[in-house]
Amino acid sequence: MLFYFVLSKGVYQSSAVVPATTEDLRKLCEELRLGCSDEDIAGVRDNFRQYSACLQRVYDLPDLSLPVKYLRTPGHRPTQADNPCNAWYWRCDIKGSDSGLLLGRTVGVKDNIAVAGVPMMNGSRVLEGYVPEFDATVVTRILDAGGNITGKTSCEDMCISGSSFLNARGPVRHPHDQSRDCGGSSSGSAALLSLGEIDLALGADQLGSIRIPASWTGVVGLMPTFGLVPFTGAASIETCRDVIGPMARTVTDCALLLQVIEGDDDNKDPRQSGKIPPQNYIQKLDKGINGCKIGVLKEGFEMCTCQSVCDVVSMAARRLTDAGADVEDVSIPEHADGLAIASVIATEGTYNCMIKGNGFGFSWKGFYPTSLQEAISKGYAARPHELSPLVKTYSLFGEYMYRKYGSKFYSKAQNLALMLRKRYDDALKTYDVIIMPTATHLPPRLPGRDASLKDILNRGLSMFGNTAPFNCTGHPALTVNAGRVEGLPVGMMIVGRHFDDLKILQVARAYEKIRED
Repeated sequence: MLFYFVLSKGVYQSSAVVPATTEDLRKLCEELRLGCSDEDIAGVRDNFRQYSACLQRVYDLPDLSLPVKYLRTPGHRPTQADNPCNAWYWRCDIKGSDSGLLLGRTVGVKDNIAVAGVPMMNGSRVLEGYVPEFDATVVTRILDAGGNITGKTSCEDMCISGSSFLNARGPVRHPHDQSRDCGGSSSGSAALLSLGEIDLALGADQLGSIRIPASWTGVVGLMPTFGLVPFTGAASIETCRDVIGPMARTVTDCALLLQVIEGDDDNKDPRQSGKIPPQNYIQKLDKGINGCKIGVLKEGFEMCTCQSVCDVVSMAARRLTDAGADVEDVSIPEHADGLAIASVIATEGTYNCMIKGNGFGFSWKGFYPTSLQEAISKGYAARPHELSPLVKTYSLFGEYMYRKYGSKFYSKAQNLALMLRKRYDDALKTYDVIIMPTATHLPPRLPGRDASLKDILNRGLSMFGNTAPFNCTGHPALTVNAGRVEGLPVGMMIVGRHFDDLKILQVARAYEKIRED
């Protein structure tokens, strides 16, 4: 926000914006190639003075905020000795209600989700020093259910990476082998669950950012149906792909957290359309899957670059017959194009929403966290050079494509996403769920300080082949540990129909029981 002072009756008063000068408008006209005459510019300048009155009134009116219901202190930055795997960004101790489904359970909150009074960095120097004054809706729901929020978990720079080494405060290391990547961008949530540091965690998923780290660390991660869980009060990547979801060590705990955070948010979140009836996931979780039809997706296995991963997941899927399910192969050829479609949407959409739109974009109705949006805007202006290589790459690609081709490729990719959704929906008319490997390869070793930019970029986006398509189509997808290869966990991804998140939880729970026997 810009300010200037005007003299009125001898007293300096603040004004919301600096009015555009003739020179300002002339330069803009030249840059935008509008061909305005001097007379045109003078008319626009005079009209801007009238527009300034509207800006001033909006500035003077009190802003809407989200509620903060529970007392807390700011907490503290953890010491290196108290921060295993560098997975915590900030420690706090916020206790919620004295009763509820989460009473006594500790919860880590991914650092792209606002917790009032607690610093929020979103993995990036751009937001360093920002402290939100509001709780995200999911945070309020956790506290209302008796949860105890014990900290903000580390994430990748602006959440742009499937790896875990681009956080501005250093890499999040794999809990089973600290020389390895543990996946991103919900890296800290996954690592802390695997270490047993917290009971439950929140993640966010726009290409696979819940499912990849959950798969690589051996925990459970659910990307719910798009719109099932409100995103209100979290830093967005792109409004049409943002999803907050539960992470836990068991399917039962994942279902428990989903039951707490899901549901309608009273028109604050544009990702939600219509009322969402509440579900009792816990009550129905152990219903069993006798007679359930499961499709093992051929193209999902073909995306893998590690045969051992395919073998482990295939064996796990076939074992679901022990729980009474019918398991057979299915082919959806269009799945092979899902990553290309998702990549175009992600690159151009992220640039326009997260970069040009200062974290939230435009043209949607709902709650805009203005303090967060302003902090992002100021951070981009002051420290763009400190963004990660992946964020810089998205910015360059996004601006280049916009200047050369407008929105042609983005628009076509969104059209193709409708086609892709229909192909999955058609298969899910026959099958209750479809199954494939979550990550397309095992977690690699963390790159050295001498890693090339090419290597960093390839690593950050190499694992999304099976996860990213479902961010475009909005289907719910869960990863559960299927076994190990070379001592490292391997995830099996279960995908279901829209708003049938219960079914994928039931299938995952059935497998969990088989695995435990």
